[in-house]
Amino acid sequence: MKRHILILFCFLPSLLFASPKYWIYLKNKDMSVAPAVSHLTMENRQMLGLERFDGYDLPINTHYEELIRGQKVQIINRSKWLNAVSAKLTREQVAQLENLDFVASVEPIDPGFYIAATAPVERAQMAPVMSQVQAEIFQKQNITAKNITIGVIDAGFYGADSSYSLEQIFQNKRILGIRDFVKPGRPGELLFSTAESFSDMHGTEVLASIAGIDAKDQIQYGLATNAKFYLARTDYSMREYRGEEDNWIAAMEWMDSLGVRLINTSLGYAKGFTDPKENYTPAQMDGKTSAITKAAQIASDKKGILLIVSAGNEGEDKSWEIVSAPADARGVLSIGATNSKLWNRIGYSSMGPEFLPYVKPNVSCFSLYGTSLSAPVITGFAACLLQANPKLTNKELIGVIEKSAHLYPYGNNYVGYGVPQASRALALAKAPYLPSNSRMVKAKGRNITIDVKSNEQLVALYRKKNTKDVIAQQVGKVQQGKISLKRIGREKYTTIDLKEEVIEVQWD
Repeated sequence: MKRHILILFCFLPSLLFASPKYWIYLKNKDMSVAPAVSHLTMENRQMLGLERFDGYDLPINTHYEELIRGQKVQIINRSKWLNAVSAKLTREQVAQLENLDFVASVEPIDPGFYIAATAPVERAQMAPVMSQVQAEIFQKQNITAKNITIGVIDAGFYGADSSYSLEQIFQNKRILGIRDFVKPGRPGELLFSTAESFSDMHGTEVLASIAGIDAKDQIQYGLATNAKFYLARTDYSMREYRGEEDNWIAAMEWMDSLGVRLINTSLGYAKGFTDPKENYTPAQMDGKTSAITKAAQIASDKKGILLIVSAGNEGEDKSWEIVSAPADARGVLSIGATNSKLWNRIGYSSMGPEFLPYVKPNVSCFSLYGTSLSAPVITGFAACLLQANPKLTNKELIGVIEKSAHLYPYGNNYVGYGVPQASRALALAKAPYLPSNSRMVKAKGRNITIDVKSNEQLVALYRKKNTKDVIAQQVGKVQQGKISLKRIGREKYTTIDLKEEVIEVQWD
């Protein structure tokens, strides 16, 4: 099977870099502006667009910035969410800053940037995922994400304005803004016409997977065909070869300031080669270590943003295997990838760490070309649900999408709760309850035969050591309306995926 897995941007020797980049975390905020807001009534805050204002919106202390610049440091980006600034520092500058009483810590920015390589989207490649998520249900009800605004944070949007699949977006002027955080001050529109690296079309393909429809050939690539967009480029592979997390966080805060509440990012951060001391380790994919994971959680908890993230494509990398940041954040919707027929985990798709107390990825869907293209499909799915019920909060929306998935409530760290189903999601968006398509069976001994109603002859099995962590993904066979199982090793639960029904076997 042909697969395009994540490409690691090779790193040049560290001698080519004048100085590595760091976050400078500060101890407290500039409280001088707080009284100007705190006395306002909620009505006045709403009039000024400050109804969501809280401590995370207080600016960086300008006096601290002056003192940092006094150390001959040039500040690159500022994050009011993290109360930090980024800068390129020498070792001497790091030591000097760490001795300042207002500096909480100075931490290196991770160098490992990963991006899924993709091929041009074709009819045969996208048809299975449209069928998987029941795209026709949205079509029949004329749900196209109309009046929904989506942010896309990616590596480049070259050719987007001339793509047949995105023609309707540009003709109807539904690109509301574009900003280049790699080269600040440069007109964002140049990203459509200037190709500087091989990754510059990645965001274009992601955008097509969210909202693409080719009127000429009548091919629909994404679900949110009437959405509006803000676009941001945050990384450039050919210039620096480092994971520019500060650009990503700056893009998130920019979109938050514009009121964007649904954001897709098909980028991930894990490991690299420039300086092994700065690499993340799998143990740090714990939902609280990386800067972008912290920012993603703030976006979820404090800003009401639904951030949809590709889980990562390290499933076959034995030195990693698990999700990358920020897909480890509890508050984001992390998307894995499945095969097209059995809906089980495709080999490259990253798994959730066993040490996390929650299920990652959250859900999955088919993609031959990386989780970079499964995440935008679910972004379009979420946008359609927001059209159906604009009052859904970000966390309610995550709940609806998880509960609509075909394995719910028996999720696992391979595919999460499975593939979201439009029919179930629309029903859940309008009412809190839905008839269950699941059942629990208790097994005594080491063998069990279960009666099933299924048109499938081959079904996916997940052998689990506990309620979520998979020991082995297997294929079972339905014979004369029955499926027989034999318990293996440390197995305590087995999930039988019949698509229309999910059966959880609990071994005694």
